[in-house]
Amino acid sequence: MATSRRKEQSHERIVDAAARAIRRGGYAGVGVADIMKEAGLTHGGFYAHFPSRDALLAAAMERAGQDGAERLNQAMARRRAEGASALRAWVESYLGPAHLAGCETGCPLAALASEIPRQSEGVREAAAGRVERLLDTIRRLLPASAGEHAAAAVLSTLVGALQLARALGDNDRGRAVLASARQSILDQYDHEGPAASH
Repeated sequence: MATSRRKEQSHERIVDAAARAIRRGGYAGVGVADIMKEAGLTHGGFYAHFPSRDALLAAAMERAGQDGAERLNQAMARRRAEGASALRAWVESYLGPAHLAGCETGCPLAALASEIPRQSEGVREAAAGRVERLLDTIRRLLPASAGEHAAAAVLSTLVGALQLARALGDNDRGRAVLASARQSILDQYDHEGPAASH
């Protein structure tokens, strides 16, 4: 029983380290030896946890998505407590300064979108699952009158704006891109009334 628990804890440390690493350095930046070292484990123990590097990358994508969603939900809860509508709270959290600065801990789609098509089928499936979950979340937040294609348009704006802002940097130019995208989405879809914006 203790051995099984230790193996599970080691597995979690490996996945956590890989989830940070893919957002920090991209898929190519994830070496098994480096991940195992960051997790405090020996390189030789890797195959007791994963059949391949691609299996690790798929698990890391899933964990990164869960971590990013958890952080986003925490930020959203704070905005909701301040009186923002659910949509406004979500958009302002996703396109906020903390997410701009937090590539290593934020949404893996924004960090990795251009690399995903060149990954293995398992990694692409994990990424597709993350896209579908984000689309479902956005559909629930949008007004019923938004139309069937609105969620995809909003998600594209969110991810693209964050990528462009990060390309410009965590500075006035980057923050201006986020502000423009936030305003565009909220002007079109936030019918519950404005709340103080970032």
